[in-house]
Amino acid sequence: MEVLAEINWGIIAPIIVIQMILMIVAFIDWIKVEKTNGPKLLWLFIILFITTFGPILYFIIGRKER
Repeated sequence: MEVLAEINWGIIAPIIVIQMILMIVAFIDWIKVEKTNGPKLLWLFIILFITTFGPILYFIIGRKER
């Protein structure tokens, strides 16, 4: 428990919140879009398991232009 007390939550908390917002927005977009660049299921795993960079990669590479 000492490790958790030593963490500077004032810096870490906003990063976690931004990461969660990115994941939620990317997931909602993933649900709405019919086709992606590459397998759609693969993009879901990238969004969910590559934390911060997964949603960013999805928006840059994975989304097909509408």
